Amino acid sequence: MEKEKQMPLRQAWKLQWRAMKLLHGLDPQMFPAITLSNLVSAVIPFVLIYFSARILGELAGARQPEQLWLWVWITVAAGGVLALLKAMLVRWEATRQNVFYHLKESLFSDKLFQMDFADIDKQATYDLRTQIVQSENWMGWGLPKVPFLYAELIKAATGILSAVALTASLFIAKIPAGAGALALLNSPLFLPALLGLMLLLSALSGRLETRYGMQQAALAGEARLGNRLFGYFGFLGPGERDVDVRIYDQYKISEHYLAYAKKQSFGPQGPFARLARRRGGVDLALSAGLPAVFTGVIYVFTCLKALAGAFGVGSVTQYVGAATSLSGNLTTLFSRLGELRSNGEFLNSVFSFLDIPNAMYRGTLTTEKRLDRNYEIEFKNVSFRYPGTETWALKDVSVRFKVGSRMAIVGENGSGKTTFIKLLCRLYDPQEGEILLNGIDIKKYDYRDYMDIFSVVFQDFQLLSQPLGDNVAGSRNYDEARVKKALADAGFGERLKTMPEGLNTLLYRQYGENGVEVSGGEAQKIAIARALYRDAPFLILDEPTAALDPMAEAEIYAQLNRIVDDRTAVYISHRLSSCRFCDEILVFDAGQIVQSGPHEALLAQADGKYHALWNAQAQYYASNEG
Repeated sequence: MEKEKQMPLRQAWKLQWRAMKLLHGLDPQMFPAITLSNLVSAVIPFVLIYFSARILGELAGARQPEQLWLWVWITVAAGGVLALLKAMLVRWEATRQNVFYHLKESLFSDKLFQMDFADIDKQATYDLRTQIVQSENWMGWGLPKVPFLYAELIKAATGILSAVALTASLFIAKIPAGAGALALLNSPLFLPALLGLMLLLSALSGRLETRYGMQQAALAGEARLGNRLFGYFGFLGPGERDVDVRIYDQYKISEHYLAYAKKQSFGPQGPFARLARRRGGVDLALSAGLPAVFTGVIYVFTCLKALAGAFGVGSVTQYVGAATSLSGNLTTLFSRLGELRSNGEFLNSVFSFLDIPNAMYRGTLTTEKRLDRNYEIEFKNVSFRYPGTETWALKDVSVRFKVGSRMAIVGENGSGKTTFIKLLCRLYDPQEGEILLNGIDIKKYDYRDYMDIFSVVFQDFQLLSQPLGDNVAGSRNYDEARVKKALADAGFGERLKTMPEGLNTLLYRQYGENGVEVSGGEAQKIAIARALYRDAPFLILDEPTAALDPMAEAEIYAQLNRIVDDRTAVYISHRLSSCRFCDEILVFDAGQIVQSGPHEALLAQADGKYHALWNAQAQYYASNEG
């Protein structure tokens, strides 16, 4: 079990206040709605207690019909108006709370879109975001707890003030002379004694509930693990993993981990059940029972004063009801303040994520939009290693891209090919050397403006479960003719003709039963079409045909060679069929360029790396030689 944490209340409140300002910026109506709704909800019981006491007092006293009916009508009218007002405000609050989840998620989505790719790519960033999600799913810790705690504190504070207003006269009312021993209740010492007892019991009750909450919060690691297991293995249903699950009976693995999660996290032998059976259960039981002690004391005190003639039976109802509520609201206040402190640790995680700085310099220079696409990129002694590793992924790489040329990048797995492209697109910055665009360090260019000169198809590209045309254009509004041409150029033209709704055909089935599943090869063609539609000066294809057979691959490369025109094209592939179309080939090995030149020249170097790679695959290209 993790050590229980006691965050200072002041620090916890600062985090709560920061979170409130953040959420208020997303939805300025949410906290006003919560404030008014909980104010009215907290006041209503006390208004009804007050008027009900007047009616009972009249019934037990003079019983004047006119006065009695007046109080009845006032009670009914006040109750009806307040009930209607409460319904309207509760509806307003519920409406704002309904959109809260999506607004909250937009904070994290926006942060991810703005974050440096180098930080997104870190395991630590993924783990931190996962912890935040699992804490929210477990007991609403973090941002979901912020409006809840605010509402509870508003309700408790309003209840305390209302109860004080209704119970003040309890201690002021004097027992008339001649009441005998009961006259002792007129002593001014009873007020501080009862207030002290109430504060003591309420604080102790709140402390016990807080302690239980802190013990639960200390089990966050176990809860997150259980939720992660449930979230992953509990949903291995139809989808891309379905075939493997069925063929290899992987549901047995799922059952194993689900059983583990049930037993170790949330089952009867898990830490939460043990907590409830032991110290935590005792804390909760005492927390619930202590306010009843004060309620009993205030009943006795009130009834004795009424018996001695200090006030009538109607006031008994008012004082007992208000004092009981006062005790409950004080308990709630102390409990929620403790919960505020516990939630502070989870808000720390939230702000640790949202506060990840963008270390990458974004630049200010505008990339020149040249009609002749006359862009030249040069790597000068570039070296790079991924964060947390000591091995250089690239070491002392120098190369210049010729305008309008076709370049192939080849090499074995881990040789540095994809890293080279990530640096070229400025997803990362090198630790050594520099990359120049038209003689200027690319760091000086506006980040977004610089990226716009590239169209890239990465190995792990993703298509969205959205219409085909939207996937290609990256937008809801697009030029249909251009999209169809891009698909045709990518080899998807014939398949497009079979799509039931043409460009409006939904891909995949996450959002519609009429969605169309596409094969891996078809998906790659759509991804290539997306790169062609963008029509950027640099076209980069990182393993673009891995899911295609050799004949389809050769057809795609031949087609691309015809349509690239004046763009600079860079092909990365294990299979070397693209190399014969290229003006220059860069051969990577262990993070360095070990050979460069055209296909025939490299093939003639019998002791070279390219010759070995080509001969290893010669059987696939023999029919096309000559």
